Amino acid sequence: MTTASLATGLVLGLSAGLAPGPLLTLVIAETLRHDVRSGIRVALAPLITDLPIILATLFVLSRLAQFEWILGAIALAGSAFVLSMGYASLRTQGLALPSRDSAPRSWMKGVLANALSPHPYLFWLSVGGPLMTKAWALSPIAPVLFLGGFYTALVGAKILLALAVGRSKVFLTGPAYLLIMRLLGALLVVLAAVLLVDGLALLGWTSG
Repeated sequence: MTTASLATGLVLGLSAGLAPGPLLTLVIAETLRHDVRSGIRVALAPLITDLPIILATLFVLSRLAQFEWILGAIALAGSAFVLSMGYASLRTQGLALPSRDSAPRSWMKGVLANALSPHPYLFWLSVGGPLMTKAWALSPIAPVLFLGGFYTALVGAKILLALAVGRSKVFLTGPAYLLIMRLLGALLVVLAAVLLVDGLALLGWTSG
């Protein structure tokens, strides 16, 4: 279970780190407007903003532990959310590069962009939180490995993209990026199926 938790965290983190979105756009914009270090500072924003979200999510889920039908519904929502991530990854055609003339972005704006985005809240409530709760029931180290893998991949992917953009903008529309996103999309579809089975079992619709 510990290995599975680490692998799941890495896949989800890498997918979130490479997927187009407001924070990734800021990473690229800062790199183009200023330098790679500016892009890296924005990439670190989730390490600041996500902790309160994670703690709040785990608190809510602990209160719902006795209501398996609610947890089942959350698992089904998580399955749909991950499936949508997988579909988006499979459909990715590359990233549109922001103009060098865009307004300057600061590290604080990166923090605000991530804190005000609905994505972290949806992810931790429907996917990340339930996975950590399930992992904790089997091994105390499993949720730690999940978190470590997730944020290593999430932040690391954005830092690597900042470095890649600093060297060449072609990577974002090239075959390597598209191949990575296709592979991640396929893995996310498999994970969505696992969450679907968990949700149906919690609802009592399958034997689990």
